[in-house]
Amino acid sequence: MKEDYYEVLGVGKSASAAEIKKAYRKMALKYHPDKNPGDSKAEEMFKKSAEAYEVLSNPDKKARYDQFGHAAFDGAGGFGGGSMNMDDIFSQFGDIFGSAFGGGGGFSGFGGFGGGGQRRVKGSNLRIRVKLSLEEVANGVEKKVKVRRKVQAEGVSYATCGTCGGRGQVTKVTNTILGRMQTATTCSTCGGSGQVIDKKPSDADAQGLKVQEETVSIKIPAGVEEGMQLKVPGKGNDAPGNGVAGDLLVAIETEEHLTLKREGDNLHYDLYISFSEAVLGTSKEIDAVGGKVRIKLEPGIQSGKILRLRGKGISSINGYGSGDLLVHVNVWTPKELNKEQREFFERMQGNENFDPKPEKSDKSFFEKVKDMFS
Repeated sequence: MKEDYYEVLGVGKSASAAEIKKAYRKMALKYHPDKNPGDSKAEEMFKKSAEAYEVLSNPDKKARYDQFGHAAFDGAGGFGGGSMNMDDIFSQFGDIFGSAFGGGGGFSGFGGFGGGGQRRVKGSNLRIRVKLSLEEVANGVEKKVKVRRKVQAEGVSYATCGTCGGRGQVTKVTNTILGRMQTATTCSTCGGSGQVIDKKPSDADAQGLKVQEETVSIKIPAGVEEGMQLKVPGKGNDAPGNGVAGDLLVAIETEEHLTLKREGDNLHYDLYISFSEAVLGTSKEIDAVGGKVRIKLEPGIQSGKILRLRGKGISSINGYGSGDLLVHVNVWTPKELNKEQREFFERMQGNENFDPKPEKSDKSFFEKVKDMFS
């Protein structure tokens, strides 16, 4: 089970952005691979703290994590979190380390930045939208989509970059009043990959890539909401040379249901019954995400009554069971009456059996609203 991101960094949920950054820098410097060479546990803590900071330093991701926990980043690669490799960490957060490890905060191992190792370039991400029905949202679904992505063309060969000598970086030394200063920047010729194209087929672009259509399977967990974004690792565009492919980002859209309305994990259904049905009682078949269900209405049921069908709502994305289906009973008052009907109701005026007699169990509108959100 994954550790809580706040616990990893040693901060509370109310910590400010500055406090989160300070906590991460402290952890990163403590477990930096240059200070702990060959220590796999330190390396693991270094990656964990970077993963936690990647989420908690981003307001949108932090909000999703606070609401859904790790489940917000699970399934199909997650909604934005996920394990990070060393290149990801130093490319995104290299400025955090300052000059603590020389070479502009670089890293001497794992093909990283500080020790002259070449950088693994990452391909660009692709974005698509997937529309789901309420039933698919409730139960989870596997979608197969066709994606046009750039892949390395067959027959492409690469040679070592002559500008950086395959290191992916260019080092520059300048003399200042404080002494000699050394800075390292990404090689502009190879983009940091350390390689340039030697030969390529005619159907490839300048980076040795070509567009290819591919069918991608996306596992969508139950309980997703409109606007959430899933990540399918490695299904974006390829990178040239020895780089790694980008990711496929999947934005979730939901279709509106004809009769059911969603509110969090709960569903709402408006049931209209006639005056005679309310007086005599009846049974009705209503919509639910698992199919039709039949409910019984007791004689004398009041308009505004809310019937709760437990577990008939949406599965929680956190795995905490399912919400409920709330059936709102509405008694339909006829607008037009024939002579016989009108005479009947006129005779009932003043009849104590037709006078309103609310009981303590008949909750007010505000009490019902309070119960809905409890």
